[in-house]
Amino acid sequence: MAILKNPEEIEIMAEGGQILAAVIEALKKEVLPGITTDFLDELASKLIKNYGAKPAFLGYRSHRGQKPYPKTLCASINETIVHGLPSSYVIQDGDLVKLDLGLIYQGFYLDSAITVGVGNIPKIGERLILATKEALDLAIKEVKVGNTLGDIGSAIEKRVTKENFSIVERLTGHGIGRKLHEDPNVLNFGRPKSGEELEIGTVLAIEPMVSSGSPPEGSQIKELSDGSFITKNHDLSAHFEHTIALTAQGPCVLTRT
Repeated sequence: MAILKNPEEIEIMAEGGQILAAVIEALKKEVLPGITTDFLDELASKLIKNYGAKPAFLGYRSHRGQKPYPKTLCASINETIVHGLPSSYVIQDGDLVKLDLGLIYQGFYLDSAITVGVGNIPKIGERLILATKEALDLAIKEVKVGNTLGDIGSAIEKRVTKENFSIVERLTGHGIGRKLHEDPNVLNFGRPKSGEELEIGTVLAIEPMVSSGSPPEGSQIKELSDGSFITKNHDLSAHFEHTIALTAQGPCVLTRT
């Protein structure tokens, strides 16, 4: 069950969300050929701290026994879907770069992600980015009283499968608030009017993660020793994410400027 937030808590999260949106926009401008992902990580850390917030991913453990995440940013390239570790890797023309970033502001977590196509990306990469972004936009429209988590997942699934792309089913969105990952899991597929019903005060991190491969093979993934996930057949991948609150006025995207 989702942990509901009151209007005052949502207002704090909205302030943090605007900081995160500004940081991601600044990072996006730096995603250019010749730039290392370590540079982007260092810039993310500096900007977050300059805004008076804290990195959410640095030192984070998603489960018992896992090594703490050693960076501020997740920077995932091409077939790497999520949790790509910033390094000395030099961004190349044609890369699809996923930037996934979280911060803590006044005790609340915010989470967002974008995919940036660098220079002359392949046509399938252009289609993949557009479909994934539009899937998120359609999912956000389903965040309203009386709808369910299944309505969100169904909206994402329909947009993605229209292109014969694949939902990465093992990776999901999540509730968010005083913890980075709260209940419920937010699947990127589903049946309309199924699953938990949405209520005012629900705050979700919705994040479609999509492979350019055709289903069902395109949905298969591998976890690497550094904790990152790649598409099993090395298909391109895209990832977009926003933190959204359901208010009396409807869905409020907290991480959009």
